[in-house]
Amino acid sequence: MYEPNVVGDWQEYDEHAGLRVRVHRLEAAEPPRGRDDAAAGLTYFSVRVTVENRGARPYGIHLEDGQIDVRVGPDGEGAFIDWRNSQFVEGFDVYPLRRATAVIYAAAPETALGHVDVQVQLRVDDDWTGRRLWAGGIGVLEPAPAATPAATGQGSLAHQVSAFLRDQAEPGSA
Repeated sequence: MYEPNVVGDWQEYDEHAGLRVRVHRLEAAEPPRGRDDAAAGLTYFSVRVTVENRGARPYGIHLEDGQIDVRVGPDGEGAFIDWRNSQFVEGFDVYPLRRATAVIYAAAPETALGHVDVQVQLRVDDDWTGRRLWAGGIGVLEPAPAATPAATGQGSLAHQVSAFLRDQAEPGSA
């Protein structure tokens, strides 16, 4: 069974020695050149796709529109990808021990951002690689932590631990 990568994981390409890719820095972010009118009412986010060459020879990398697909929510609906603000890797030679990064700006309903899937199909020296999938989410939906812990009463574990430590620290208790 094929399992997706977690956002941040590196994925090696067996067919290209030393070449690996990862999807990372999935975060809420406003686009640098302003919002697209088509994204009205949606929450913007960005994701980075980095290709690294740990091999012995350079590879010509293409990572353009159409090679990255972003899906959100439990039903995998397509996110709006802001092509105008995104930065792609178009015909760049990645030499050994070097990296190239694409930055994608997308938008989706805020309620769907807890589940984000990013699929990448890299083109290397005019050959297509297999598709790879990364899964993650953005914590914009997580509620803010409470100002005081909910269970701090006399019977709570936190209270019992505090009382125990206080008793142990008092002189003459043993």
